Amino acid sequence: MQHKSQTISILGATGSIGQSTIDVVLRHPELFSVFALTANRNIELLVSQAKICQPKYVVVADENSYLQAKQMFNAANLLCEVLCGAEGLQHVASANEVDVVMAAIVGAAGLLPTLAAVNSGKKVLLANKESLVMSGDLFVQAANQHKAILLPIDSEHNAIFQCLPENFCYGDLAASGISKVLLTGSGGPFLNTNLADFEKVTPDQACAHPNWDMGRKISVDSATMMNKGLEFIEARWLFGLDADDIQVVLHPQSIIHSMVQYVDGSVIAQMGNPDMRTPIAHALAYPQRIESGVAPLDFNQVANFSFTEPDPLRYPNLHLAIEASKEGQYATTVLNASNEVSVEAFLQGKIGFNQIAQVNNECLQQSQSHRLDTIEAVIDSDQAARRVTLNIIENLMSSKVHGVS
Repeated sequence: MQHKSQTISILGATGSIGQSTIDVVLRHPELFSVFALTANRNIELLVSQAKICQPKYVVVADENSYLQAKQMFNAANLLCEVLCGAEGLQHVASANEVDVVMAAIVGAAGLLPTLAAVNSGKKVLLANKESLVMSGDLFVQAANQHKAILLPIDSEHNAIFQCLPENFCYGDLAASGISKVLLTGSGGPFLNTNLADFEKVTPDQACAHPNWDMGRKISVDSATMMNKGLEFIEARWLFGLDADDIQVVLHPQSIIHSMVQYVDGSVIAQMGNPDMRTPIAHALAYPQRIESGVAPLDFNQVANFSFTEPDPLRYPNLHLAIEASKEGQYATTVLNASNEVSVEAFLQGKIGFNQIAQVNNECLQQSQSHRLDTIEAVIDSDQAARRVTLNIIENLMSSKVHGVS
């Protein structure tokens, strides 16, 4: 079947998802052209990518790095226009020339540019799960109103999407013949670590994922299983699910990326080597298929599949996220903000690995239920939760200095 050429903006081009997207796009120059690349402050890599992709625009989100970026792009004799900040991100996400937006900015910073793409009716490849975690109802309403196409990039959500029937009824599993969605996770690097050793976990150990190559923040989230908790919340919004419709299953081999269980007893699973280029290629070409650069599974080399239930004592952050999803939008927005701050504090050596969940729980306890019926309210709630979290962390650090446990 003939594929139509598409123009793409890659938000978060220098991150792991962005780099994988560029890899797939460059394999199919007849199908894709790059309109824009964006980065936070990794200017050197952005320049290298621009030399290869020849975008019309590049955007540097960190405004303090803008002048340096201008100088480096001028020195490299690159003709692309250099924009900066939130305004630049939203421009390249919503420009008329753009067909597809890869939303791969990590964290809350990705919300507004991703929403700009949705409000412009783009085909949005959603790798920024925080957009739905923070503003699920508003985000889904905007997508429906502006007829944006949302295609999930997280390997688990992409797998679920591939396993659903063509006549899937959003929000009604029974009408689709489905009994449950099975959301798989590897269990991270500490699946078998003694719980008593968690106090001594270092950032480098937490970032050493056994199967996936990811950025440091997402790697820590995988180690605490907050990443799976955020995916649980995202899955509810993407597919219109209740909390009881989803079961989290640990699958250390990361070969089965998720499953859908049907009322007749069938279970359909999506499988593949753990490489993000597979879901990226699927979404880029949907509903067709293109080559991704990922080697096919060699079943002679796959020794076994194992499945276990996640232990709430080992993964308290997963439990926090599931409970927050039941509480409502305010709770998931608060939890996401708190987790971003607490993970950064852990990576900086300010708090211990065990204290990430402790801080997140304390922030939720200090937050009262409130309505989030506008994006402005979502952002205000996010910022307030960050301030509360910083205060909790400062108190923990002060207690440690003064010898208080």
